[in-house]
Amino acid sequence: MYADFPRNSVLVVLVILVASCSSVPVQQTPAAAGYGPNPTLPKPTPSLIPTVNIAQATGWREGGMPTPAKGLRVTAFATGLDHPRWLHVLPNGDVLVAETNAPAKHDDGFSLRKLFMNQAMKRAGAATTSANRITLLRDTNGDGIADVRRIFAEGLNSPFGMTLSKGKLYVADTDALVAFPYSNGQTRVTTPPEKIVDLPAGDINHHWTKDVIASPDGSKLYVTVGSNSNAGENGMEAERNRAAVLEVDRSSRSIRVFASGLRNPNGLSWNPETGKLWVAVNERDEIGDDLVPDYITSVRNGAFYGWPYSYYGQNVDERVKPQRPDLVAKAVQPDYAVGSHTASLGLAFSGHASLGPAYGNGAFVGQHGSWNRSVYSGYKVIFVPFRGGRPSGSPKDVLTGFLGRNGEAMGRPVGVAVDGAGALLVADDVGNVIWRVSRANGR
Repeated sequence: MYADFPRNSVLVVLVILVASCSSVPVQQTPAAAGYGPNPTLPKPTPSLIPTVNIAQATGWREGGMPTPAKGLRVTAFATGLDHPRWLHVLPNGDVLVAETNAPAKHDDGFSLRKLFMNQAMKRAGAATTSANRITLLRDTNGDGIADVRRIFAEGLNSPFGMTLSKGKLYVADTDALVAFPYSNGQTRVTTPPEKIVDLPAGDINHHWTKDVIASPDGSKLYVTVGSNSNAGENGMEAERNRAAVLEVDRSSRSIRVFASGLRNPNGLSWNPETGKLWVAVNERDEIGDDLVPDYITSVRNGAFYGWPYSYYGQNVDERVKPQRPDLVAKAVQPDYAVGSHTASLGLAFSGHASLGPAYGNGAFVGQHGSWNRSVYSGYKVIFVPFRGGRPSGSPKDVLTGFLGRNGEAMGRPVGVAVDGAGALLVADDVGNVIWRVSRANGR
């Protein structure tokens, strides 16, 4: 689908890349039409050279921090971490942080698109070597700052999602679901990881992050696996058991596809009102500033959500050949759009959050930020209100200010979680901070 580019033209491409990264006006005005249950979907505008406008990762200056919504305050729960991406709060209030990044690539092929992606990752601060560890943070005196930090597990392979069930902590590495025995208050694992099942990986491994969550009764584990391409350009054989939520039977360790057609799902979370499983999904790129909206949605057993053949229901992506009208006819429209190219990754229902009535029922979404959009989108944490188990209104900004006036990214939010005291934790993988958002009046 994407034409190869001669190696001796690398300099030309880099010039184009630098120009596209620096000449676009700096502002953050995501279209409201790209949010909600029925977002506006303009006509696709595909191009050979994609729009590349990614904020230069700089980190926070001394004393710098993001801006909370009115009535909230933000503090640093922990600083000096190494690319913290994902969070899990244990029953005793300890916080596990996956310090991680993409695994080393072994694919030596060359393409124009790959060159753009590599340069974009460097600019975004995402080209660092993975620490491959999980760190435990503990606040012993309740002041909202972690005063105990321990390496909980190390030597992992690009770990991401974590879930505790039936005395075991399950960790989704990029190539396998593994488990460790866990007892309450434990600060370090003492045994090697037990492999539960292999997960799709390989040399391409385009979307390397895998999230995991256990069913309430502990009998099943659900794992997200992103696609191996933007829109199927590597062939559908490379997408086996990808772009999907997989169900792992805990006793037999068998795997089946629970839901498919989800380009890059992350942020698994149980809706406390309905008991349904929800997920955040990054949609495809390179067909325009306002296509395709990322979304959060409930995932139904056996449902197909369109990727790569269609988007946001049954809107056909004409780039994909051959088409599958039989699958498109079955494509389910997602529940709620959260803006185009926002890179929405984290998803956590408010549950026992104590941020006030405005945040009593709904979901927090960590938006890592756009690269394929001429005007920045994302780079913030939002709250989507729910009623009766479904989204029920416009999103609210919870944590902003990650972008500077000159288009630099001091931070980029990823995973979100509600801690034991009801505050919101946000992993910032550029600032290398875990931010803690609580009520301004301290209650």
